[in-house]
Formats: sequence, C-alpha cells, structure tokens
Amino acid sequence: MADAARLLGVLRLGDSAFPSGGFAFSWGLETLKDDGRVRDGAGVEAFAAGLVRWRWATSDRVFVRRAAAGGEDAWIALDAEIEAMTLAAELRDGSCRAGRALLRAHAGLGTPSSGAWRRLLEEGRVHGHLPVVQGALWSGAGLAAADVEALSAWTLASGICQAAVRLALMGPLEAQRVIARLADDIAAILSRPPPEIPHAFTPLADIAVMRHERGAARLFAN
Repeated sequence: MADAARLLGVLRLGDSAFPSGGFAFSWGLETLKDDGRVRDGAGVEAFAAGLVRWRWATSDRVFVRRAAAGGEDAWIALDAEIEAMTLAAELRDGSCRAGRALLRAHAGLGTPSSGAWRRLLEEGRVHGHLPVVQGALWSGAGLAAADVEALSAWTLASGICQAAVRLALMGPLEAQRVIARLADDIAAILSRPPPEIPHAFTPLADIAVMRHERGAARLFAN
C-alpha cells in the first residue's frame, strides 16, 4: 500500500492537469518552428533530447537534488547560484515565472514547504527559480529524492511535447511515442550520479528563447 500511495502521489504531481503554469512555456520551440529549424516530430525529439541531456541532466538535476535534501539556507544559496549562472534574462525570467506558478499551486494545496518559500519570496531573499522550487516543494510533499528527480525530468520532457502538439509540429500519438523514447534517456541518466558542478550547454535553445520576444506571433511566454 505504501508503494501504491507513493506512485499515486508522483502521478498526481506530474499530471499535465496539475496547475503548475508549465503550459505557458515552449523553451524556445516556438521560435525554432518559425525559423524552420524544427518542422516535425523528429525535430522536436532532437530538441527535447538536447535539453534533457545538456541542461536538465547536468544542471537542473543538480539543483533539484540539492534543494530536496536541503533547508532554507540551501534553497537561498541554490536559487542565487542559478540566477548567477543563467546569462539570458529571458531564461531567468521564465525559470522564476514557472517556479512561482508551481509555488502558487502548492500554497493553495497547503504543501508544508510552500509557506517557507512564500515568506522567502516576500522577504526578497529568493527569486523562485524552478529547479529549486521543485526540489523543495516535492520533497515537502513527501516524495523521495529519486522520485523528485524523475518527476522534474518528466515534466520537462512532457511539457516540450505538449507545446509541440499545440504548435502543430506533431500529433498527440506521435508525442506519446517521443515521450516514451525520452523516458528511456531519462532512466539512463538517473542510473548515473549527477555531476558535482552544475553546467549546461544548449546554445540553440538559449538563443531561440532570447529572440522569442521579437517574434511576430507569440503563443507561449518563452
């Protein structure tokens, strides 16, 4: 019964219907479609795999993991570190908007760690970057560290594929096939320890996000 309850908790928090605000983000995919660089499901899969492997696995995972294991002092330091290492203003803004949207949902649900996070935000001691908020809130909701990491990667992969469907780059069935293959990549990543020093290299996506605000049509926030 304990394993079933744990699984159900992970499924609930990872459900696309959970009001986390992630539906507003395309991670640069909208710009890449407009540029003609991503035209179909294969392009979406390559784009998503790059973000999973070269941003989430080497950076976000580190922050999620450490936030899940830490307390307020750790959250403040980790949040500041993400702010300092994220050079693009659009990426910083997107991370904070997504983190604060997730916080609002958990505050409404009464997740234990949400109260401390709201206080830190009100005091101006944190920015609210998504990976740190994920680790803190999901750990506070009772998830184990391994579940927190898996859920963070899953929400990124599934969120990109949902954005691709909305952009008409692929249909829902193809999106599920892409997500299944990305899940294999995620499982392989989770079988290995994370790096000691967080780092990321996704220049195509980063530049696309920076150019997005000048796009002629904008369905997504980034």
